[in-house]
Parts: sequence; structure tokens; C-alpha cells
Amino acid sequence: MLTAPAASACDIALMLAVDVSGSVDAQEYRIQMDGLAAALTDRNVLAALVASEAQIALMQWTGTGRQSVVINWTPITSPDDVYAFAFEVATVPRLWRDFSTAIGEAMALALPYFTMVEDCERYVIDISGDGISNEGQAPRDVWPALAEAGVTVNALVIQDRGFDLTGWFESDVITGPGAFAVTANSFEEYPEQIIRKLYRELTTPISVLHE
Repeated sequence: MLTAPAASACDIALMLAVDVSGSVDAQEYRIQMDGLAAALTDRNVLAALVASEAQIALMQWTGTGRQSVVINWTPITSPDDVYAFAFEVATVPRLWRDFSTAIGEAMALALPYFTMVEDCERYVIDISGDGISNEGQAPRDVWPALAEAGVTVNALVIQDRGFDLTGWFESDVITGPGAFAVTANSFEEYPEQIIRKLYRELTTPISVLHE
């Protein structure tokens, strides 16, 4: 298990994993990326990122073999750091389109990146998605390795179909101390809900997570 020094300054290492699978059209991709950039610079989220001295990174993911960390770990120690990272989020090119949904593969790819930020107190994958995993290893198959490394997976579920996608994410994807899923009932709701999700991730006390 990853262990952090008792006096670590970094409270959280947060891997933001954005769905760019075939079900996400060009407009929906822009809603996600612009919404995420705006959420990072929301007054309360920005303050929490700086206070946490967070490390944040961005992944794009879709089908098997098509996941990539497009912005590596960035230390946040000032508002300027947040604004610079948000600008990168808003302008990073989309790597793929028209491929499947391999959520377990995205979680597995993120896992070794946390060895680069071993001085942080918490390790979190923040994954967004608008469909169930339909390719590659199942998300549940990654749970044992995540548990061993002390990594939590939270989700922002984009629920715009009749299927109970949030229920599936809660039973098959999220895992770890204090893991939770937040629902956006359409892509249009994504910007509002990602603010809510980020703030909750950044401000939940470690003591609550381990009760």
C-alpha cells in the first residue's frame, strides 16, 4: 500500500479521467472540458485546491488500449497554478473518438501514476462516464489493486438514458474509503455537478473517510 509521511503537505492526488468514447459527440466533449475547466476555477473549488496543496492530472479514456494521461501531475500551491491547469484542460486536443468504453482499463492505467505522488495523503481517481464498460477488463477486476494501493474511485455519471447508470457505477465502479457517485441527468448538467463533486472530494476530512 502507498504510504504517505505523517506531515505531508499534499492532501490529495486527484486523477481526472474524462470519457472520450464514441457516445460522446463533439459538443458533449466541449461541455465536459469547458465545464471541468470552469469548475476548477470556481471560487470554492479553487480555494480548496490551493488549501489542499493538491496534485492534479488529466486522463482521456475510451476503448481498450486507448487511455492516456494528457496532463501529468501538476502541483497546486497558488491560484495561478489552478488557472494554468484549467487553461490546459480547456485547450488539450481530443485524442480519440468513435471507440468503445473501457472503464476498467482507464482505472488500471491511472494506478501506477500514483507512485509518482507518494507524499500525498489521499489518492483519488475522478472518473466521468455516460455508459457502462463494454470492453477490456471489468472495473471490479481492478478493485483489489486499487485497494492495495489505497486509491479511491469516485464517479460523475452522465445519466441521459432510461437505464439506471448511476446504480451500475455505484455497484461496479466506485470503490475505496468514502467513495461516491454524483449524477448529471444530461451533459448540460455536467458543469454544475462537476463543481459539486470536486468540492466534496477536496473538502471531505480524512478522519471521515476512515471511520
